[in-house]
Amino acid sequence: MTDSAFAFMPYPAAEVAHAPSGPLAGYTFAAKDLFDVAGYPTGGGNPHVLAMSGIKRSTAPVIQRLLDAGAELVGKAHTNEMAFSMSGKNAHYGTPRNGAAPERIPGGSSSGSASAVSNGLCDFAMGTDTGGSVRTPASYCGLFGLRPSHGRVSLENTQALCESMDTAGYFTRDPELFGRVGQCLLGEDTSPLPEQPQGVISDELFALIPGASREALAPALAQIGAAFAPLHKLEGELPSLHDGYWAFRYIQGREAWLAQGDFIERNGLVLGPDVAARFAWAKTVTDEQYTDACALREVFAGRWQQLLGNRVLIMPTVPDIAPLLSAKDDEIEEARRTSHHLLAISVLCRTPQLNMPLASKEGAPLGISLMGPKGSDLSLVKLAVRIAAQARPGR
Repeated sequence: MTDSAFAFMPYPAAEVAHAPSGPLAGYTFAAKDLFDVAGYPTGGGNPHVLAMSGIKRSTAPVIQRLLDAGAELVGKAHTNEMAFSMSGKNAHYGTPRNGAAPERIPGGSSSGSASAVSNGLCDFAMGTDTGGSVRTPASYCGLFGLRPSHGRVSLENTQALCESMDTAGYFTRDPELFGRVGQCLLGEDTSPLPEQPQGVISDELFALIPGASREALAPALAQIGAAFAPLHKLEGELPSLHDGYWAFRYIQGREAWLAQGDFIERNGLVLGPDVAARFAWAKTVTDEQYTDACALREVFAGRWQQLLGNRVLIMPTVPDIAPLLSAKDDEIEEARRTSHHLLAISVLCRTPQLNMPLASKEGAPLGISLMGPKGSDLSLVKLAVRIAAQARPGR
């Protein structure tokens, strides 16, 4: 297969057996280069990690589950280094192409997975989402993308970043396939949505995004509103998004350092400037900051549970379309910072959130999200499929 999008790691092809029949037979997929696959190394976006990896002898259970369902693995996709970035740019390997907006960044850290799907190189792809690494590239590349409830999908034999926040999610272009992959990966819901769930929106969350983005999302909101008939305003004071953002940062930083810091220092890993700076900051997070942040997370999540109950929150995925490839590093970092005020909500609440590609701005995709209660993942995916079907022209 010719990879003109630079979505895949250039590994020699390995024979990865898949079932001849099953619910995903006839579909192809890619796996982010954090998941172990027998016959391939796991590079984690860093040449030194790749050199130390060796060829894996076992396959991550989540990847095996897809193979057993009949899907064919076509390669391992690029990732931002150590999965600790959201730009899609990798200082060592370059930047995969955004298939929906080639002049813009694809978003990360699941950049290669989103690139492979948005460029039509495979039907779906597995990524990981710690702080937005499925939802952001899904929005930037015009894809359906799910961050599941924390712990819903196995991360065994997957390179870790932040144990209490890491999740395994996926991308598709097609809503029906989005539902089909969800059926395969997610199993039965522990907290299914009602047959006719209530949808709510928060003016405070939409106020976080530029006015032009609100205008761009208005038709998508109308399409989604038709499925809920009508949408309701979320009433009650939100927990502090500023405090939530810093709780997210401290937890992510501390756990990232615990997961990778010793390995980085012991082996003298050379990291790209942005990732190096992120790990350097992570090293400074104290036990007290981490403990306080974990306590705040529980209060934050409890307040959101009180506000939402068993309803579905409709919210912007990220504030704006993808930055241009020519954007300066500080512009990309600012986009990351402002995005995390939205993205951190489901991370702290451990709830499922999915991106729907229903809007655009300046010719580039702009996603809108559904967030449901923890354990409602499959119900939420089915709801998104239903909304997407109703949103099609002529429906």
